[in-house]
Amino acid sequence: MNRLRKRGNQMLPWAAAFFVLVGLCVLIGMIVFQTPSGEAQAKLIGMPAQQNSASYERVDGPRLLEFPRDHGAHPSFQTEWWYYTGNLVADDGRRFGYQLTFFRRSLLPISEWQQRESDWGANQVYMAHFTLTDVSAEKFQAFERFERGTAGLAGALGEPTFRVWLDDWSAEQVGVDQYRIIAGQEDITLDLLLNDRKGPVLQGDRGYSRKGAQTGNASLYYSQTRLDSQGSLVYGGNTIQVRGESWMDREISTSALSKGQVGWDWFALQLDDGTELMVYLIREADGSAGDFSSGIQVLSDGKTRLLAKNDIQILPTGTWRSPHSGGTYPASWQVRVPSLNLDLKVQPQIADQELNVSFVYWEGSVRVEGTREGNPVKGYGYVELTGYAQSLEGGL
Repeated sequence: MNRLRKRGNQMLPWAAAFFVLVGLCVLIGMIVFQTPSGEAQAKLIGMPAQQNSASYERVDGPRLLEFPRDHGAHPSFQTEWWYYTGNLVADDGRRFGYQLTFFRRSLLPISEWQQRESDWGANQVYMAHFTLTDVSAEKFQAFERFERGTAGLAGALGEPTFRVWLDDWSAEQVGVDQYRIIAGQEDITLDLLLNDRKGPVLQGDRGYSRKGAQTGNASLYYSQTRLDSQGSLVYGGNTIQVRGESWMDREISTSALSKGQVGWDWFALQLDDGTELMVYLIREADGSAGDFSSGIQVLSDGKTRLLAKNDIQILPTGTWRSPHSGGTYPASWQVRVPSLNLDLKVQPQIADQELNVSFVYWEGSVRVEGTREGNPVKGYGYVELTGYAQSLEGGL
């Protein structure tokens, strides 16, 4: 297998800003570098709840979400992310998967932050991940960047139009139900136009997605589940025209995984009958699915059906051990939703799509085939697996 891993390496002034940022994070306890490296990495995706997290706003019930306003940043909450994934095909039939993700993290609650005179003073930290899966070459590349949310270096706006960015990586609204994403590193540049066919889909109870029994242990969660995608991929010295479908996931919260919850398995599947399925299992320490695992089916007309834990059956049918982290991940699945008469086989496009960045997780392109109401269906999607290389207990 020809496989290549990359990290962002813009040394000036990128690296200097990064190390200043890391120092600040250490001082306030955002990332505890004196812990073993695996745990330290886990805490970054975990966005660990700080001792003063009670001063942040918490999600305690459904809220009216308005767009494009709510595509922008919500600094009264501790954490949020914008998560783009997609499967693309070139004119010659070559297949690619991609991920472009932006994370925002507040360093101090607004009530405790004193604005500094310097433009470099920042209370918001942004992190972004960009990956490309070359299916035919069985090659996966991952890049990571950090930046402070000030001086135009990184940020997120909802009005008058949506834009989130970190350096020259960005996602922005460019027309009615149309978005553009751009990311490039070394010899790879992805530039896509995304047309939203169904509009924002509210997850959970009108966007209120509970993660645990404690009050406020929840997120505001919505998705764009069918984004027709086309554009260009500069790769290996060539410009390749690509088309396909993307998915955007968005969560806003101040919560943490509860004690005993070590990670999650998240599936976003787009079927060729025009329907989508999103399910996630919050895993307990014994490997079982937690009570707040859930999902949603999106029909071709945009109507939705919520799924509870007992509606979902996910059976791993294989495993893959990472030669990088040593973590052992499920590598294929049988996904069943009996109430929908849905039975799917989910298989990674390539086995090794593990990101070894500031935290270790598997996020990869998958193909799908099976039956829905007795009729054959197939499709593509993305799966995210966390907590296998190290526990995320207490994080989100």
